[in-house]
Amino acid sequence: MPQKKIFLAFMVIAMVTLLLHSGGHWSRTTQDLHVNCPALCSRCAASLKAKHTNVAFLKTHKTASTTMQNLLFRFAERNNLTVALPRQACSHQFCYPRSFSTHFVHPHTLPPNIISSHMRFKEAELRRLMPNDTVYITILREPAAMFESLFSYYNQYCQSFKVANDSLDVFMGQPWRYYRPQDKHSMYARNTLTFDLGGDKDRAATDMAYARFLVSEVERVFSLVMIAEHFDESLVLLRHLLSWDLDDVVYVKLNMRTPGSKRHLTSGLSAKIRAWNWLDARLYDHFNASLWRRLSALGPACVAQEVRLMRAAQERLLRRCFGGRRPLFRPAAQIEYKELRPWQPSAKVEIVGYDLPANLSRRFSGWAHEPCLKLIMPEVQYTRVLLRSQSIRYRQNHQP
Repeated sequence: MPQKKIFLAFMVIAMVTLLLHSGGHWSRTTQDLHVNCPALCSRCAASLKAKHTNVAFLKTHKTASTTMQNLLFRFAERNNLTVALPRQACSHQFCYPRSFSTHFVHPHTLPPNIISSHMRFKEAELRRLMPNDTVYITILREPAAMFESLFSYYNQYCQSFKVANDSLDVFMGQPWRYYRPQDKHSMYARNTLTFDLGGDKDRAATDMAYARFLVSEVERVFSLVMIAEHFDESLVLLRHLLSWDLDDVVYVKLNMRTPGSKRHLTSGLSAKIRAWNWLDARLYDHFNASLWRRLSALGPACVAQEVRLMRAAQERLLRRCFGGRRPLFRPAAQIEYKELRPWQPSAKVEIVGYDLPANLSRRFSGWAHEPCLKLIMPEVQYTRVLLRSQSIRYRQNHQP
């Protein structure tokens, strides 16, 4: 009998040791939260749950959404999930600006767990495509800053932006003089967030009932509306909503302009832009306040603590991937590795990307370090690579 007790005690000790060893990273990160953050640590149990893997992310324009998409692509690959991708005729977007249809989805990417490429939202079509337990997420950005970025980025495409000296001040001085609602790219010139969400970008500014309806619809559909200016704090909420690990939400910023191509907005110009994009402003103000109410419920100090842990995880990944150095931030023309060169909208706007440290360029010439390369891979290239890998898997699974 004593020998049986000794054996059982030994087995218990061995199992505990194994659990501590395998879950060591989780224990370290959550232990830090447990000390001072009971509200967050009550959600630490979420880390013991299965990760939620069915996610629809509405990728809005000029809102840090490319960074979020990259995060989702990498999560999908690590967990052997299927990402819905556009048919080749739609390029890397779901035939935007047409309203989303399931017909725009490449057949080799069905049935999907995740969808995150640009589209104009249409709830009924998404619900036909995605699993019933899909969590819907999107992201918004302060409308004045977003519009300045849109004006710069799409200046060569949007007819409404064809003004003297390509001047934002000129456009905002008389927007109705230049705005062409029926132009193919007019959605970049007014209430772009509203348009992406499937709303009516040209509603009169007196239609408060429509604004309230739009806000209520977004609240009904989306479990989380992230805010670009508070990206890390938004990821805290995302992580707990989906029961993901800290390592699942590490990222580097993608698809950014050079500082010289950005212009400072005066308070007067910002006010004009917000009035012109009044529906976007209503959406942003509402969901920015909503985000901070949810964060306040967790406790500001605790949220800040988790943000620090997340950034530490990011630094560990960058050191592991790039030999202790960060990837080099450079204009596209100076990036040696072509798969890392971001798409350039025009000669007047320079989008920067990342290059590999010189001592790693040769080591990264193959695909042995593909997960690290994908951390800094631009949207167009990553979409193409992901479609190729999923098509190979599809053909293997459907061989006669």
